[in-house]
Amino acid sequence: MNKNNIFFTSLFLLLNLLNYKGYSQLQTLSGNKISVGDLDKFIIKQMDSLGMPGLSFALINNGQVVYHRSLGISNIETKVKVDDNSIFEAASMSKTVFAYFVLRLVDKKVLNLDTPLYRYLPYQDIAKDERYKLITARMVLSHTTGFPNWRYSDKRDESKYKYGELYLKFTPGTQFAYSGEGYAYLTKVIAHLSNLTIQTLDPLFQKEVAEPLHMKKAWFSWANYITKHKVKGHVKGKVVSKAWPIAFPEQDSTWFDAAGGLHAEAIGFSNFLIGLMNGHRLSKSLNDEMFKEQVQLDKNTPHYIFNGDTGWGLGIAIKPTSFGVVYEHGGNNGDFQSGFKINKSNRNGYVFFTNCDQGSVFNKNIGALLLK
Repeated sequence: MNKNNIFFTSLFLLLNLLNYKGYSQLQTLSGNKISVGDLDKFIIKQMDSLGMPGLSFALINNGQVVYHRSLGISNIETKVKVDDNSIFEAASMSKTVFAYFVLRLVDKKVLNLDTPLYRYLPYQDIAKDERYKLITARMVLSHTTGFPNWRYSDKRDESKYKYGELYLKFTPGTQFAYSGEGYAYLTKVIAHLSNLTIQTLDPLFQKEVAEPLHMKKAWFSWANYITKHKVKGHVKGKVVSKAWPIAFPEQDSTWFDAAGGLHAEAIGFSNFLIGLMNGHRLSKSLNDEMFKEQVQLDKNTPHYIFNGDTGWGLGIAIKPTSFGVVYEHGGNNGDFQSGFKINKSNRNGYVFFTNCDQGSVFNKNIGALLLK
């Protein structure tokens, strides 16, 4: 950031500090103390050294947001400031929110976690491979469907599959392989069972999740508010012209994109995480199921190697630490990156959104500080 940006950011931090004056001492996820000043300094240094244009960040202690910052700029060309109204792409953090949405509907008997999805809605895209009939909602949320992440971008066996052809890498339920395609299929199933379409599903999400969990600024599909308040994404220090994240050539902003389309900010997402840790609006059995290890990760998987995740629940990764289990998820849409970590035992956690390609590095660094 340049000197003017640092000045305005420092002024904003001073004003924000007054709003959070009751929380001069904060806690890391382990429960250790960290001062507001030290956390402020760390974040500003990270933004400066990594060249992060904007950031929405919140820290949760004992089930309450005790620290919140909206920092930097939304667009390096216009220099418009990020504020509390600014909206970011959540990228793959969308999956955790969608998993909760699915479990709400399981609680309401709309579907069953272990009923093969084809019984609800056959999937013509993969009908040529009968093994797909084994796929359940549980497999989708724990990434054991056998689908690639995305058919249009993953490396495929060109001797077997055409460009854009959906395929199975293994028999469903036998291995872990991170997949957005599974979420796309489950979205179609949820819409069908609710007598909706992927273009009309978001209002049901608002009713079942966003409104009761106080996610006041969160949408999976286009909304007027997003048009007015969405920040611009950046890659290698340059503005990206992309208007909406897509995984399919025909996709547009009207689609409910469960895998990576959520648009949100740190306060609303923190409220979701607090509700999740409190088991709000889920039966105890399904809340327990969400955090239960559904599949153990191989030590050669990227999630194990880079994040230390040893297992996967329903829509959430499981990471053992010296002080207990941390649950987490990251998001990477290239020009937007994000991440959260929560300690369910003491209800501490953090979440951030950034509008650039340095969020993964920031997550590693802020995680190292807040997991102490």
